[in-house]
Amino acid sequence: MEAISQMWIRELGPWTVGQVVLAFLYLAAALVLRQIVTVVLGRRLRKLAAGTETEADDLALNAVVGPIGTVALITGLYLAFRLLASEFEELVASSATVFKLLLTLVIAWGVFRLVDAAAIILAELARRTDTSLDDSLIILLRKSAKVLVGIMAFLLAAQNLGYSVSGLLAGLGIGGFAFALASKDTIANLFGGATILLDKPFRVGDWITLENADGTVEEIGLRSTRIRTFAKTLVSIPNQALANATVENHSLMPKRRVKMTVGVTYEATPDQMRDLVSRVEKLLRNHPDVHQEFLMVKFTEFSESSLDLLVYYFSTTTDWVAHLQVRQEINLAIMDLVEKVGLSIAFPTRTVHLVEEEAPAP
Repeated sequence: MEAISQMWIRELGPWTVGQVVLAFLYLAAALVLRQIVTVVLGRRLRKLAAGTETEADDLALNAVVGPIGTVALITGLYLAFRLLASEFEELVASSATVFKLLLTLVIAWGVFRLVDAAAIILAELARRTDTSLDDSLIILLRKSAKVLVGIMAFLLAAQNLGYSVSGLLAGLGIGGFAFALASKDTIANLFGGATILLDKPFRVGDWITLENADGTVEEIGLRSTRIRTFAKTLVSIPNQALANATVENHSLMPKRRVKMTVGVTYEATPDQMRDLVSRVEKLLRNHPDVHQEFLMVKFTEFSESSLDLLVYYFSTTTDWVAHLQVRQEINLAIMDLVEKVGLSIAFPTRTVHLVEEEAPAP
């Protein structure tokens, strides 16, 4: 026993045998623990994760297993170096600072990857619900969470380096206030984008009309929304202006309205007008693409050049091309009906009646 004690304190260069052995044991334990976590435990957990449909658990597993193995290795290296450099106080203090910095970075790295896993879970939950959570909102939440984690990691790293976090926060507060004043429009656009994503007046792919644009929503960004017009130009509108604008969303129409006037000539008799109104209404009642909830055909006006019928109905389709096809079919059918009842479509005319006055007697 005494021989072992003597050997333990025997000098081996600048260290004792005991210090070298303990440093080796620290490193060996760290490597073994890292292998256990990343290979043995990680392999079993990956088999369980592979049996699920979602990819979120795979990302979460990698986000936890990898950093834990790295922390184990860093801890073993730190303990070994601290033991071997125990006589150098400055090196020990520096190694402690480096260890804390590395630990902060590794934890932040793991949390970043957990945020990605959470974003996938949100996206999968959104796809299962009737009220879709837009991809842009998930991207916004993911980026915001990563920015928050990055700020926390930066503050912890600054504190470990010896900087006053309270003073740094005060400086950041003043600088942030000045930055907010300088970038108030950008912040307003960010809140406008969040309002659009949460309120959902329109979604990507919807056809919308507003004062300065008419087209299909192509992208809802953090600062602006892009609309592809029917002329194939791209209009970018700041979210702040869009959130306060009056937006007409054509894609949310359950049906599409048609309101038109059919004018026939004044040669029409009352019976012909009654017959025409009845035939046009019957046409609309029997058309498969006309919504039957509400329609109207009425003789409404004695215009200057025509007798006017109001034709009012809704098409069951809201697709623009299909809607135009329905209108064309009905318009042609109305022309046929006007011809069948012996009438004709009126056009602007004016009849001048000349009255010959008798010459006065001489």
